[in-house]
Amino acid sequence: MIHQRLISQLTKGQLPLTRVSSVLSAPHLVPAPTQKAPQAAYGMISITEWQKIGVGTTGFGVFFVLFGILLYFDAVLLAFGNLLFLVGLSLIIGLRKMLAFFFQRHKLKGTSFFLGGVVIVLLRWPLLGMCLETYGFFNLFKSFFPVAFGFLGNASNIPFLSALFQRLQGASSMV
Repeated sequence: MIHQRLISQLTKGQLPLTRVSSVLSAPHLVPAPTQKAPQAAYGMISITEWQKIGVGTTGFGVFFVLFGILLYFDAVLLAFGNLLFLVGLSLIIGLRKMLAFFFQRHKLKGTSFFLGGVVIVLLRWPLLGMCLETYGFFNLFKSFFPVAFGFLGNASNIPFLSALFQRLQGASSMV
């Protein structure tokens, strides 16, 4: 009702435009929303069912690798863990993105050592294969370690660990 009066006064030239904008923007004149937007939708990342399966598969892969190491480099557990890890990674980020990550020009050395280590473990040479895989893993993810150490340094409230993670973050290079 107030809006109709203002519009009629404005069309007749009886009310300046600045007065209309200040009156219309008054909070008591703005109608209340009928529905509230869901609060959980802000900042949530949608995860597909395949990605959930991939997280579980990758987790089982890491578990089997660690369990295989605990059992004195059991070749079967290590091979099964490696295969589960690679399948889970491809389910999480997609096969095309995984291949694009592993076969970047500057990461070919790390990829060859990592995948070569997987093949060596599958051929039942677990100690040599795990050494090659570890070297390849560090070469592949060396640019991620400073970010992870920085996060751990900021997330932990323990003074000794915070100082250690901050020192490790500063010592590593981002390239």
